[in-house]
Amino acid sequence: MADTVLYEVSDGLATITINRPEAMNAMNVAAKVALRDAAEAAAADPAVRAVLLTAAGDRAFCVGQDLKEHVGLLLQDKETGTSSTMNTVRDHYNPIVRALTGMAKPVVAAVNGVAAGAGFGFALAADYRVVAETASFNTSFAGVALTADSGMSWTLPRLVGHSRAADLMLFPRSISAQEAYDLGIVNRLVAPDALAEEAAKVARALAEGPTVAYAALKESLAYGADHSLAEALEKEDELQTKAGASEDHTIAVQAFIAKEKPKYLGR
Repeated sequence: MADTVLYEVSDGLATITINRPEAMNAMNVAAKVALRDAAEAAAADPAVRAVLLTAAGDRAFCVGQDLKEHVGLLLQDKETGTSSTMNTVRDHYNPIVRALTGMAKPVVAAVNGVAAGAGFGFALAADYRVVAETASFNTSFAGVALTADSGMSWTLPRLVGHSRAADLMLFPRSISAQEAYDLGIVNRLVAPDALAEEAAKVARALAEGPTVAYAALKESLAYGADHSLAEALEKEDELQTKAGASEDHTIAVQAFIAKEKPKYLGR
């Protein structure tokens, strides 16, 4: 059986590939464990300076929970009088999203097809989304009598506003890549046959960039989303002091003066 998630690190870029194309990259338990472990490994590895989250095949990025496996586990819970199946949010989805959003390095999602439920949540947890014009998004949760998970209650309203997020969650529907772009969900919209190259180009540029500054920008944006202006200004001061003390900042200034392209060290 092929690995459900592939993980590769090359020249500072970690590529994480959800690898269940025959199941539209649905998340069974094995895939959830593998994705969690890969995301946490990328977050902890100092050699990794950026992450590219992608998926195998051309039909789906990830359609969320593998419902075929899920219904079997629910029946098993009923037979044993337990409720362990729904522990997947705590044991798998939450750690995956924490790793993607919390790592001190940028994460790029290459969305090649349908992103639904938790798959939509994983895409939203990335810092930058490169999306094929043929892709689509669906919150899905209410359609199977569930509430939001995979961080979507936090990420989606911050991108589209509370009212639109409520509409998309209460009345799940497939939204096209173009509509998602218009709503502010998609950063870059590309032709399907250009997705892999364009997403890799974006991720590679970030991996070669000023890592300390990117980490600070990521932290600053997350902090500013739910703090006051006064608190955000204090955080900016703290993070700018850290970024200004980095070797990359000195390299950037020297390169600017010399009219050269900087070669960042990521420290």
